[in-house]
Amino acid sequence: MVTVTKNQNINIIEQSILLGIKEFGENYIQESIFKIQKLKKYKNIIWHFIGKLQSNKTKLVAQNFDWCQTIDREKIAVLLNQYRPTHLLPINVLMQINISKQTKKNGVNINKYEKLAKIISVMPNLNFRGIMAMPEIKKNIINNDAQYIKLKIIFSQLRRKYPSVDTLSLGTSVDIKQSLIADSNMIRIGRKIFNK
Repeated sequence: MVTVTKNQNINIIEQSILLGIKEFGENYIQESIFKIQKLKKYKNIIWHFIGKLQSNKTKLVAQNFDWCQTIDREKIAVLLNQYRPTHLLPINVLMQINISKQTKKNGVNINKYEKLAKIISVMPNLNFRGIMAMPEIKKNIINNDAQYIKLKIIFSQLRRKYPSVDTLSLGTSVDIKQSLIADSNMIRIGRKIFNK
């Protein structure tokens, strides 16, 4: 599980660390860099970038995060690979898929994910771990279970093709059950933890 801490203050995150939480997801670059720097003394913390990544922010993600879950185009993959410091391990990355085909949702088109996966997989400073997605939800009711089934199939196909692929980041506070049924092994939870 990744604990989503966007808009949470340093004290709340520090309390979470002391309770044993080690993986945190952040959406906003400047806010997250501040938190990462302030909490540097905690050596076992893993930071996930889970927001929309603009090309001019890739260097900050490459230098400060352990994971980037939102690669949705070749340019972002190239820049992350370019800016990842050589003294760090390759950054773990997930390809974000726009499974609902909504124009307002981020992610690579469902028909183009195979090309992007191939590009990511050969970059030496990226560790291609799998996919992330946010299926369509209306009024807190899952609108289309077919989207979860399709993601499960895509994940299985990628695992067969790329040995490094082992992560399906699927599910938030509102669709945990459906995501687990689809074999998600990384849930991103914020609201149910912090009651916001």
